[in-house]
Amino acid sequence: MTSTHTTVERAHEHAPRMPFAERVPEFYRAMVRLETAAAKDVDPVLYHLIKIRASQINHCAFCVDMHTKDALAEGESVERIVQLSAWEESRHFYTERELAALTLTEAVTVLTDGFVPDEVYALAAAHFEETELARLIAAIVTINAWNRIGVTTRMTPGHYKPGAP
Repeated sequence: MTSTHTTVERAHEHAPRMPFAERVPEFYRAMVRLETAAAKDVDPVLYHLIKIRASQINHCAFCVDMHTKDALAEGESVERIVQLSAWEESRHFYTERELAALTLTEAVTVLTDGFVPDEVYALAAAHFEETELARLIAAIVTINAWNRIGVTTRMTPGHYKPGAP
């Protein structure tokens, strides 16, 4: 039996629309400081789940790539990351606390009804004390801001390396 290997031609990789950080360096540095402040005292495992899920919802391929690689590099399982896009159907992969955070992430990211429903907020408040909840909201808001920069400027996924300068 012979093996045949075919080369699959992939679609053309788009270029970013602009080097955003170079055009508005003071804003970019402020966003980095915002990210640092938002991550303070948030469980890193939870923070990765929030960043990946919001990025999936917002179709920010660059951020999905980056935060998935970061999560894997820090020990998150492939299985939990793969299931994240269907977390509501695969709840058993996550803790109740993570599920509350994911529910809040979806509500803040999508704002379908123009507001975060009381039951979603109450669920999160049942699992996080007030300061933790405030930090969680800050983390969700921050990744949503990064996602909007990424999708608007068409940042190209696939080249990010965790820990690289």
